[in-house]
Amino acid sequence: MKSFRVTVNGKSYDVTVEEMGSESTSPAPAVKQENPAPAPAPKPQAPPEAKPQDAPAQGGGEGKKVPAPMPGVVLDIKVSKGDKVSEGQTLLVLEAMKMENEISSPFTGTVKDIHISKGASVNTEDLLITIE
Repeated sequence: MKSFRVTVNGKSYDVTVEEMGSESTSPAPAVKQENPAPAPAPKPQAPPEAKPQDAPAQGGGEGKKVPAPMPGVVLDIKVSKGDKVSEGQTLLVLEAMKMENEISSPFTGTVKDIHISKGASVNTEDLLITIE
């Protein structure tokens, strides 16, 4: 048997796993929960850097939009309107679940508009920055 500590949505669970072979007929052991509240399954979210570089402009000629990949609070904005940015360059820092997440540009271009400010709370898919 092996013991693992698994963290899901900020809650820790102690899990004991028994390797089942063809000769084993004993039932699997119960899961010991450190926090007994059930945790919902996390929703998979694609990070902005997973978008292809040649993604079509959203909004019909208004530039390419960089949405928030998760809810959080904007800690710092690393670019200004008019700055030239390259793919992978950090645009801003977003705090989510007590972790600082660097939000990178999914494409190369010029910052057309910044739609948020430092300290702002954002939800998933909220518009952060427009790049043309």
